[in-house]
Amino acid sequence: SLALSLVLAACAPATAPEAAPAVEEEMPAEEPAAEEAPAEEMPAALQVTGAVASPQAWTEDEVKAMDAIDVESTNSKGEADTYTGVLLSDLITAAEPNADASMVAFVADDGYTAEVAFDELMACTNCIASFRSKGGFSTVLPGYEGKLQVKGVVEIQVK
Repeated sequence: SLALSLVLAACAPATAPEAAPAVEEEMPAEEPAAEEAPAEEMPAALQVTGAVASPQAWTEDEVKAMDAIDVESTNSKGEADTYTGVLLSDLITAAEPNADASMVAFVADDGYTAEVAFDELMACTNCIASFRSKGGFSTVLPGYEGKLQVKGVVEIQVK
């Protein structure tokens, strides 16, 4: 019976390690890795870059939380329409443009780019980054040529 006890005792440790991996396999499923993913920052929807002291990047919600105004402008169909958005001069001022800035380029999500004189844009009291109904922003510059009305603007480059 002593030999039988030794054989059984020798077998006991062999079953214990098999139980341990089963517990370890359950642990990864309980880890909150999936919960951490939504905590990632949202990508910037609009940026001010270039000849500035403090480049800026905002999510769509952050821009929509800023002081907004309504402006009337003629749309591409020649009809007067009202647009809501944030003054472009306020966005650029937040980035602290360099004293020698002379141009501003609007860059769209499809790569389209249009430029306007820095001083003209900064003096414009109704030039906005408007909130698009389908998300994102468009530039609305009443009285300026159509090429400056940039749909899907994602970057404002100070030059």
